[in-house]
Amino acid sequence: MAHNLIQTLLDEGVVTKAGIAILIKARPPKKISLENLISEKILTMDTLQKFFVRKLRQGNFSITEIEEIEGVDLDPLFKKLAEELHVGYIDLDDTEINMSLFSKIPYSQLVKYGAMPLDEADLGIKVVFADPLDMGAQDAIQRLFPHKPIQVYLARPKKIWQHLQRLEITQSVKGLIEEIRADLREGGAEKETDESPAVLKLIDLILRDAVITRASDIHIEATEKNCIVRNRIDGMLVQSFLFDKDIFNPLSSRMKLLSNLDIAEKRKPQDGRFTHNVAGKEFDFRVSTLPTLFGESIVLRVLDKSKVMIRLEDAGMSNHCYKLFTEAIKAPYGIVLVTGPTGSGKTTTLYGALNAIKDIRDKTITVEDPVEYQMGGIQQVNVNKSAGLTFANALRSILRQDPDKIMIGEIRDAETLRIAIQAALTGHLVLSTLHTNDAISAVTRILDMGIESYLVSGALVAIQAQRLVRKICPHCKVPTTPSIKALEEIAEYATEGATYYKGEGCKECQHTGYIGREMISEVFPISETTSHLIASGASKEALMAQAKKEGFVSMLEDGIRKAEAGKTTIDEIFRVARL
Repeated sequence: MAHNLIQTLLDEGVVTKAGIAILIKARPPKKISLENLISEKILTMDTLQKFFVRKLRQGNFSITEIEEIEGVDLDPLFKKLAEELHVGYIDLDDTEINMSLFSKIPYSQLVKYGAMPLDEADLGIKVVFADPLDMGAQDAIQRLFPHKPIQVYLARPKKIWQHLQRLEITQSVKGLIEEIRADLREGGAEKETDESPAVLKLIDLILRDAVITRASDIHIEATEKNCIVRNRIDGMLVQSFLFDKDIFNPLSSRMKLLSNLDIAEKRKPQDGRFTHNVAGKEFDFRVSTLPTLFGESIVLRVLDKSKVMIRLEDAGMSNHCYKLFTEAIKAPYGIVLVTGPTGSGKTTTLYGALNAIKDIRDKTITVEDPVEYQMGGIQQVNVNKSAGLTFANALRSILRQDPDKIMIGEIRDAETLRIAIQAALTGHLVLSTLHTNDAISAVTRILDMGIESYLVSGALVAIQAQRLVRKICPHCKVPTTPSIKALEEIAEYATEGATYYKGEGCKECQHTGYIGREMISEVFPISETTSHLIASGASKEALMAQAKKEGFVSMLEDGIRKAEAGKTTIDEIFRVARL
């Protein structure tokens, strides 16, 4: 498509041979691509948009073919196309679909015409089309709504197909939905609290779908018109089911019953837990409810009881980081911190570290909120705020238990931090997590929390910062050329002549191009020189300069090495590691 497009642009006189020559004569020569033609100002976006509109009207190009073009931001292009074709443009990712309207049209018809009804207003029915020039499709959809005119909108074809595929799953549970409605009609509102087999079957289906798709969390949300179920897969939310709003109440009531929560309480957040057997395996589901504008948001964390504890060497650390981190956790005393945002795998790293250093001759105690995985050979304490067992209180009691190694799930306040540092200075190895963007920022965060610099310098052994990046799907992995802007941004760290890859999208990865995740990290060991700098109140810049002298490798650089090794993409590194 790319080669044919450039040739057509030449044949039509939109691009000249002299313009192409500029790319060839550049040193080094530049690839003849739309991206390079635009970046070198040989071709403008305005000219390209007008060219596509003309070709669409002539029937030489289809909108689906335009969507395959690489190296150009397509959203502004599609907005311009919609404007020129005198139709509206809709981004389906930001639009709520009216499920009761959708269910009025046979699914096969929607697939056949590449169309999707979105909403109904007084003036007509909003319908998006993959091809707004297909008058046959418009007539067919209009016949299905004889009493109101349809309003034609353009949406990205790929997004229409993605939404139709998701909605097909919802269509497959139509029978269950009707059963739930029949139960509600027969039993009234109180039926929600009774054994409704249809609701239980629906919950089983939602849980099974989450387990099959390797989801870490399930989000069940009430919106103005619908009940949405989304799964977090490899750190990204993906819509799984979309039901009418009336399904939310029986679904949320049953979830609360399973988790031993108060089903009548809808004004306060609640937390619970239940165990469910999915495909012959036991899973724990940690449940959190939160009141929202249109009802409640219910989030279930999926915990696999049979999951084998991840070994530190299998977490995806580079050799350099693995060596530094394993040396740090073998220290006889001091504090080792793992930092990063929520969902960056910090707790998993701590479990892996405990697994690596646990010894029958040592007393190891953890304090967590809550205990996610049970480990043999160590004592695990669950924080219980309602009973007055906070991180700080638990930690004080732990120190009277004669421990050798202590793991604190998270340092949330100055009091916990001070006790942890005192423990580290009195001969205990303390492992914990902190929320900071990078490893060196953790030092300034600790000082900002009111801890004296001489205590910090004496207690700290090492700090690891980490993120999780999605891995390229091995089934659809192909070489790619990153954008000029991306290559410029990584020029400082990139290896000359490196090959980069991406996933094209296939059934195995649900057309995302990614399967699974692994870690990118940076480890900041506290050397004697660094310790003196911290004690003397040195700036973050001075600490970074010293770290670089000692061979510090930043998280961004670690990520770029993984992209060059074909494990992930440059886009994914930028998504999580741009600081």
